[in-house]
Amino acid sequence: MAAAARRLRLAGFLLLASRAPNPKPLSSSAFSSACSSAAPATALVREDGLLSRRLLRLHVRPPRGAAAAAVERWAQERGHVSQPELRRAIAQLRSARRYEHALEVFSWMDSCNSLKLSSWDHAARLGLIAKAHGSSQAEEYYKKLSAAAKRAASFPLLHCYVIERNVQKAESFMAELQSCGLPVDPHSFNEMMKLYVATCQYEKVLSVIDLMKRNNVPRNVLSYSLWMNACAQVSGVASVQSVFKEMVNDDVVEIGWSTYCTLANIFRMHGLTTKAQACLRKAETKLSPTKRLGYSFVMTCYAGLNDSDGVMRLWEASKSVPGRIPSANYMTAMVCSIKVGNISQAEWIFGSWEAQCRKHDVRVSNVLLGAYVRNGWIEKAERLHLHMLEKGALPNYKTWEILMEGYVQSKQMDKAVDAMKKCFSFLKSCHWRPPLELVEAIARHFEEQRSADDAYKYTKVLQRFNLTSLPLYKSLLRAYINADIVPPNILEMVAKDQIIMDEEMDRLIILASKIGITCNG
Repeated sequence: MAAAARRLRLAGFLLLASRAPNPKPLSSSAFSSACSSAAPATALVREDGLLSRRLLRLHVRPPRGAAAAAVERWAQERGHVSQPELRRAIAQLRSARRYEHALEVFSWMDSCNSLKLSSWDHAARLGLIAKAHGSSQAEEYYKKLSAAAKRAASFPLLHCYVIERNVQKAESFMAELQSCGLPVDPHSFNEMMKLYVATCQYEKVLSVIDLMKRNNVPRNVLSYSLWMNACAQVSGVASVQSVFKEMVNDDVVEIGWSTYCTLANIFRMHGLTTKAQACLRKAETKLSPTKRLGYSFVMTCYAGLNDSDGVMRLWEASKSVPGRIPSANYMTAMVCSIKVGNISQAEWIFGSWEAQCRKHDVRVSNVLLGAYVRNGWIEKAERLHLHMLEKGALPNYKTWEILMEGYVQSKQMDKAVDAMKKCFSFLKSCHWRPPLELVEAIARHFEEQRSADDAYKYTKVLQRFNLTSLPLYKSLLRAYINADIVPPNILEMVAKDQIIMDEEMDRLIILASKIGITCNG
């Protein structure tokens, strides 16, 4: 029944789309604006960055209304605040994933009589609502918009469904757009294909392509890329090559490095290494002498082929692009070098970064740190860590996670416990959670050391962050049994965390009862 319902929804979307007039596609830059800053291409005042910096200095989780209050103070201090200035600040907040703060700025704009939100502002606001609160609240906001604003906001809402992988809502919404006469352009079709690829419904990708052809909707580079990837899953390399030939004959599309990277990855997955390398060589000829983006992608593809020479050639070629090399590019080159087994090359690249960096960023050193730990070189990892501290770098949660893994591997459990404590300090301000195997390794350490009190305190901390598990409670019980100490209220903790017990847990409870536990479970 469920499968039949899904087929009916897709059929409805396809039928409505086939009856609709050929829509005029909106440009990708327009959608990019709607989904990011919604700022028009007008000159921004010189103080734009100052307002953004003031808002970014707010705590990650300040009291509700703090961002709006900061904008109000800014406006009072200067006697005015321009709409482009506010849009710039919203874009900066969105880039920093401060979605709630950005929404507060929009609320302030909405309450200001001298400012009027444009259709693209509404689109950007809906996108932020979707990121902060999910599709349900985004839908409620969408319903209240005018027809013009809905036209702009339809893509962010569809994108929200795609991110949530909600096929039912996405198909229904596409059908609704068609029935209302709103445009369904290449970008919307691409979103549907991305959704079908993400949910492994590759046949539906081919159906969308057929629909685009019937309605004379032009395909772009992404359309062909999704189409080729679907063909690779459904019918093999021959059909992928057929799609590529069609792309070559499409006068609307310019084939660039990304297409050849797509082909290379498909050939690699099918074991056609020579063809993959030929595609990457072709991709190299398409790289821009003024933009770095493609170099990192092609370099990553060479790493996937375990081609160390290709990785190094792309890294050297990228240096000829004018401008300062971002830290992210150094990190990509290091990751690729490590992937092909050339850690010494990664160390050399790290040294090049250090020689030109303005500030020591642990995200770069973490790449090398992880390679050292994975190879069992904990002493080298410690030396690198101390070196970064001396340079003024601030360790992040990933730094401590990597070191903790190394300490567990090398049986330096006291240091692992200390690293875990450092990790705990980050849990309140981010969504990161330590790997379960490291959490349990430290619990086993307390168990083996008969440190019942430490094991209990450790479990209580983990309980605050919803990190407890059945193996953790087993280890806690064994710590008390080994120490011959009566454990307190463990059954209550297990019940509170809704842990389902097994036979081994029951046996441990029986053993613990022999040292005085009263079980009322």
